[in-house]
Amino acid sequence: MSTTDPCELPADRRHGSSFGWALGMVLRRWHEYVEEALKDLPHGSRGYHILAVVVHEEVPTQGALATRLVIDRSVLTYVIDDLEAAGLIERQLDPRDRRARRIVATERGRQALAEAERRVAHVEDRVLGGLPEGQRSAFRDFAGRAAEAIHAAAPGTDPCAAVTSVLGRSEQSPR
Repeated sequence: MSTTDPCELPADRRHGSSFGWALGMVLRRWHEYVEEALKDLPHGSRGYHILAVVVHEEVPTQGALATRLVIDRSVLTYVIDDLEAAGLIERQLDPRDRRARRIVATERGRQALAEAERRVAHVEDRVLGGLPEGQRSAFRDFAGRAAEAIHAAAPGTDPCAAVTSVLGRSEQSPR
């Protein structure tokens, strides 16, 4: 058999047979567990990532947030609408450019993020539970470095497309 697609390999040869397969397995499990852990947060993991950037980074405008997270601006608008309706964020006029809106976390949003971060950390420990703690930490560090390098080299790379290709469109939550 000359195939390089691990899904075409016999089941007994798939385990550990490719880097892509391994990443797909980790991503699938992470996504399943995180969506369950964040089901009370508008848009689950997508809402979580938006809230995390708003709280932890200096992202000046809604447009900059879309660029940072590589989310289509029209999709971002719907998610922000729902986060705002839940009282987790606010749109504020940018004092430097009144045409632009800054996305700012409310106190309730900061508290919700702290709780969500605690749950996500628990999920990540569960997903990586087969590794000793030092290796879990190293895995997170290396994966983060690789992701930042990819994003820096190709800022338009859409992380949602990667999730969709691994999980399939049918498993993605609708807007």
